[in-house]
Amino acid sequence: MISRRNTLNTLAATALAVSVGISVLPAQAAEGTIKVGVLHSLSGTMAISETTLKDSVLMMIDKLNKEGGLLGKKVEAVVVDPASNWPLFAEKARELIQVNKVDVVFGCWTSVSRKSVLPVFEELNSMLFYPVQYEGEESSRNVFYTGAAPNQQAIPAVEYLMSEDGGGAKRFILLGTDYVYPRTTNKILRAFLHTKGIRDADIMEEYTPFGHSDWQTIVASVKKFASAGIKTAVVSTINGDANIPFYKELGNQGVKAEDIPVVAFSVGEEELAGLDTRPLVGHLGAWNYFMSVDAPENATFIKAWHGFIGDKKRVTNDPMEATYIGFKMWVQAVKQAGTTDVDAVRQAMYGQKVKNLTGGMAVMNTNHHLSKPVLIGEIQADGQFDVVWQTDGEVVGDAWSDFIPESAGLTADWTYPWVCGNCKKPAYTN
Repeated sequence: MISRRNTLNTLAATALAVSVGISVLPAQAAEGTIKVGVLHSLSGTMAISETTLKDSVLMMIDKLNKEGGLLGKKVEAVVVDPASNWPLFAEKARELIQVNKVDVVFGCWTSVSRKSVLPVFEELNSMLFYPVQYEGEESSRNVFYTGAAPNQQAIPAVEYLMSEDGGGAKRFILLGTDYVYPRTTNKILRAFLHTKGIRDADIMEEYTPFGHSDWQTIVASVKKFASAGIKTAVVSTINGDANIPFYKELGNQGVKAEDIPVVAFSVGEEELAGLDTRPLVGHLGAWNYFMSVDAPENATFIKAWHGFIGDKKRVTNDPMEATYIGFKMWVQAVKQAGTTDVDAVRQAMYGQKVKNLTGGMAVMNTNHHLSKPVLIGEIQADGQFDVVWQTDGEVVGDAWSDFIPESAGLTADWTYPWVCGNCKKPAYTN
């Protein structure tokens, strides 16, 4: 995610990967190995978010190889750079699958990149693990979604803002980057707010391009909308490097959390690493993991990350945990199936369990979404989050939102008799 150290860290991590025996291959991996594709932007506007996830996959492959590999074979990473170019994601995905013959792919951040590669994975029957929160409204037999669906992040966050503990907000400002994830998430949130009696007149909605840098006018509009004397909160689906100038402008214009709280779905520890967070104390993030969580699994993960990357200042974040969970589940499924064959591994994925990093258990459901806890944290002066609210246990991810009429009746279940990602009745009947 966002860090001023990104370029140097990318070079250092690649050099480190080579030195510890991970093959970071631009082309066909060595014969007789298991090949893992890594499809994350290492340049362009999303590199600030995605490079860390590439490094996370390399770390887990390194650990797996030190433990003897998988099915008696060495595991090779095949890394490509789609460069924050959405059509290029599809081209690079095809290259990984057809040319490099990878057995699985871990990748994508934005929903537009995922939508770009989806037809390729379905056509070629390959497997993608997608590790980032997204808008839902999808369930593909070729994708496992290890990030949060709206009911595991966006809906609980808004419910918290409306609660007494969250400030009792009655007006909402929906700010997002102009692409499918923010627009669909905000469509769901608007419908949800309607069920709570919030009128359209009390909802402001605005979008900006990727990489947007001039936030003065928009932040001024936020302050004006919130000046009506009714408690107002901002819900941010801003993605990528645009978050840096956005948060700086909040500080410049004195937007304090006690007056206009901002809850973000794409800002975590890595984004905050490049900012002076003192003016942002009290603003919120909604995720399924925070680095500050006190759990033995988290302490072990952080220690391993610092040891691999060689920098104890490097933070961890939610998409890293989602990558970690997805990778461990894939390894378990491969071992259970005794093969990397996509169809066999897919069947073995259902019901896979991995200890998450917050002390609970992640479970892969038959709709290809995880059961995950929901946490809301307040930004602290040191760039970490203090957890102020969390669910009692894990929440099952919904592929289709109950708040959109055309989606409410759909079922996603890739096991018999449904065998479908968006059905109103099972595909097979007796």
